[in-house]
Amino acid sequence: MNFGYVKVAAAIPSVKVADCDFNTKRTIELLEDAEKQGVEIIIFPELGITGYSCADLFAQNVLLEEAKAGLRKIAEWSKSKNIIAIVGLPLQINGILYNTAAVINDGAVKGIVPKTYLPNYKEFYEMRWFSNGSTLNQFISLYADAAACPVTSRQIFQTENYSFGIEICEDVWATIPPSSFLALNGAEILFNMSADNECISKHNYVKSLVSQQSARCLSGYVFSSCGFGESTTDIVFTGNGMIYENGTLLSESERFSFKPQLIISEIDVDFLRMERRVNTTYGTSANQYKDDHLTITCINQKKGSQTELNREINALPFVPSGNRLDERCEEIFSIQTAGLAKRIVHTHSKTAVIGISGGLDSTLALLVCVKTFDKLGMDRKGIIGVTMPGFGTTDRTYHNAVQLIRSLGITLREISIKESCIQHFKDIGHDMEKKDVTYENGQARERTQILMDLANQLNGMVIGTGDLSELALGWATYNGDHMSMYGVNSSIPKTLVKHLVNWVAINEVDESSKTTLLDIIDTPISPELIPADKEGKITQKTEDLVGPYELHDFFLYNFMRNGFSPAKIYYLANIAFKDRYSKDIIKKWLCTFIRRFFSQQFKRSCLPDGPKVGSVSISPRGDWRMPSDACADVWLKEVENL
Repeated sequence: MNFGYVKVAAAIPSVKVADCDFNTKRTIELLEDAEKQGVEIIIFPELGITGYSCADLFAQNVLLEEAKAGLRKIAEWSKSKNIIAIVGLPLQINGILYNTAAVINDGAVKGIVPKTYLPNYKEFYEMRWFSNGSTLNQFISLYADAAACPVTSRQIFQTENYSFGIEICEDVWATIPPSSFLALNGAEILFNMSADNECISKHNYVKSLVSQQSARCLSGYVFSSCGFGESTTDIVFTGNGMIYENGTLLSESERFSFKPQLIISEIDVDFLRMERRVNTTYGTSANQYKDDHLTITCINQKKGSQTELNREINALPFVPSGNRLDERCEEIFSIQTAGLAKRIVHTHSKTAVIGISGGLDSTLALLVCVKTFDKLGMDRKGIIGVTMPGFGTTDRTYHNAVQLIRSLGITLREISIKESCIQHFKDIGHDMEKKDVTYENGQARERTQILMDLANQLNGMVIGTGDLSELALGWATYNGDHMSMYGVNSSIPKTLVKHLVNWVAINEVDESSKTTLLDIIDTPISPELIPADKEGKITQKTEDLVGPYELHDFFLYNFMRNGFSPAKIYYLANIAFKDRYSKDIIKKWLCTFIRRFFSQQFKRSCLPDGPKVGSVSISPRGDWRMPSDACADVWLKEVENL
C-alpha cells in the first residue's frame, strides 16, 4: 500500500549541443539511476535530446532524424521497466517543426505534447524555428514499425494510481497556462520541461510562479530546466529542478552544478484529491472548463508496492521551523489580539476577566489580553486575573500565577474554591474521598461560575483559555473551562502554545515577566484537580492520562487538514516519531484520539466565539461541522486492524 504517494523526479543531465547520441546515453543513465531509486515518473529538460540551444541547426534534417533515433533508443530501453519518462525533442509533423515532449512507457511512445506558447522576445526567438502546437490534434507513427500515438497539447495521461499532464517552459508564463486546463480536466500532477536561463532575481520569480501554479491547480508540479552543457553564447543555463505540491516546495536542485542531477520526492495524490473535494471553487471551475481532452492510458508502475519516502514528515506540523517560527508567532498573536479587541469594543466591556492557573494556556490568554488593552489604550488594571486555588493547586503554579499577574500590572483577585466545592459536594451527597469525574468537574464548574459572575459584576467578559488540542480531544469540562464569552486560544494547538508564550517572553515583556513565563513553559501540563503529592509536586499530568500532545496534534493535523485515513496517519507517525515512540504506543494513542474526537463533538457544537488563526479550526460555525452522534466504528476498526 503506497497511501497515494507517487515518487517523481526532475532530471538534469549533462548535454552536448547537437550531439543526440551523447545526450541519449546520458538520459538513459539517469533513467537507470532513477528506476533503481523507485522513481515512477521522471521529466527531462526541454529539447533535451538535441539540446535547447541548437539555434538554426534545428532546420537540419540530420539533427531531426538523430533526435528521433535517440527517442527510439530511450523507448526501447523502457521496455518492461518500472518508470515513465518524459523527454524533449524537435519533431517535424506534416512539414512543420514543433517543440515537443514525448511520454515513454513500457517500450512505446504513448503521446506527444507540443509547446503552445513560443517566446519570441528579448533573448528568445523560438518562432524562428518552431510553430505553435495548440491546434495539433492527430495521430502519427514515429517509426515504420511503431503504433500511432496522439499529438496534442490537450491530453491527460492516466495510470491506475494517478493522472498527469504536460506543458513546456513558456506555457506556465502565460496568462492562463495550459496546465490550468489540464488540472481542471483531471490531471493531478503537472510536468514542465523547460530551458530557463539565469538572470538576476529570476530564480525566485520562477519559484514563485511554479509554486502559485501548483497551488491554484491543487496539484503536484515537477519542473526540470536544462543546465551545464548548453551553449553559453549569450545566456547561461544553471539547471533548475523543482518539485511542488499544492504550493509547497518538496525538493529542488543545486543551482550552478556542473554535474548531472536527480531531484526526487513523493507527491501525495490522496492529499491533492482531498483538497479538490473540499474546494468548491475548484469544482465550479472544473465544471465550467470541462473540455475534450484526450485520455491516454499508461501502465501502472509500482503496483502493490510500498513507496519509500524521501520527503520529510514533520512531527510538529503546526510549528514552523527556523526564522518562520518568529514570523508565525507574531502573526498569530496579532490575530488573537485583533479578534479580542473587536469583541471588547463591540460589547463596550470595561474589564476582561480571566482565570489564571499558572499553566501555559491561561498564560497565553492573559498575554493576549494585556496586548489588546495596550493597543486599545485601556488601563491594564481592567484585566482581572483571578487565581482560584483548589485541592490540586501546587505552590509552583500558584506562585507563578501571582507573580505573572503582579509583574504585568493587572488586577489580582484570589478566590479559593475549596469551601464552596466542599459545600457543593455536601449538597449533592458526594463523598470527597472519591476522586472521580464529579470531584474533578465540580471544581472546574465552580471556577467558571466565579468568573462568569465576576464578569457580570464588573461589566466585563470572561476570556476563555482552552486550546485547539484540548477541544479536539474534548479534554475540557462541559460548561466548565469549556465555556467563556470569547475563546482567544480556540485555534491554537498545544504544541504551538509554548512557542507563542516563549516568543512573547523574548519580544514583548519586561525581565521579571520573562523569568516567570520561562518557568511556566517548563511546568508539566496538568488540570490540577487531584491533590499534589507529599512534596507538593503535581501528580495529575495530562499527557499521562490522555497521551502526548505532540502525537495528538500530529493526528489532528493529518486527520482534519489532510483528510488522511487512520492507516495513513499511523504510517506517517511511525516515520515522524520513529526515535520517540514504539508502534504500539502510537497505535494506542491514535485509537484514543479517534475515540475521543468523535465522542466529544457535543462540546465543540456549542463552542464560544474565537478567532481562527490557521488552516485547522473546529468551530461549528466555520471549518468543522459534524453531528454529535456520528459513529466512529469505521475509523476505529481500521486502527484495530493496523
